[in-house]
Amino acid sequence: MRQYKHIFFDLDHTLWDYDTNAAEALHELYEYYSLHQLELFDKHQLVDAFLAENDELWGLYNQSKIQRGDIRVRRFPNIFKRLGAEAEDVPQDLEPRYIALAPTKKKTFDHAHEILDYLTQKYELHVITNGFNDIQTTKLRSSSLDGYFDVIVTSETTGYRKPDKEIFELAMRKAQANVSESLMIGDSLDSDISGARGVGMDHVWFNPAGTIPHLPVQYEIENLIELKSIL
Repeated sequence: MRQYKHIFFDLDHTLWDYDTNAAEALHELYEYYSLHQLELFDKHQLVDAFLAENDELWGLYNQSKIQRGDIRVRRFPNIFKRLGAEAEDVPQDLEPRYIALAPTKKKTFDHAHEILDYLTQKYELHVITNGFNDIQTTKLRSSSLDGYFDVIVTSETTGYRKPDKEIFELAMRKAQANVSESLMIGDSLDSDISGARGVGMDHVWFNPAGTIPHLPVQYEIENLIELKSIL
């Protein structure tokens, strides 16, 4: 095993519990806008449709097929269509309210702070995320994750998106890290793990759902506390 000095984390779905935080925000907005009056869907169906649509849009963004603004313009109209509603049924300010609310939610994955407390005593910790600067900064601060990381690199800042090798190389330059002493930890095979493999970086796949991988993985964990057996 290599002697690591630098640990690079993904943020969403790895440390910050995106799905749980999104659901909490959407439940609040469902009540705020009295969306039950449409008599088409409940708050749980809204969450399910959001997660499906959001995943598709972010997939397109990560492939550079759409831009940040496209996600925000398309997201809720497409979600409402999935639920049998019309685009005009979407409250006019639902998207900006969601964007303002969701990043303030605090839920992290089990043992996130415990493992970061452990790792920060031994390694330099960093973040590589395909998210946007303002949103990711709010998430880190709201969930008390912001104090752990020396370098935070976003796709918005760099102009590159995981799995592009350039975003990994830029993050390593900023951290003054060599690839041989670096480790990437993330949930996405197609961005985090594929990107790390592309630059020759060791990697850990965070797979809490126990999904079968479609590409070779160096290390795999279902709970963040399992990092203690690797690091």
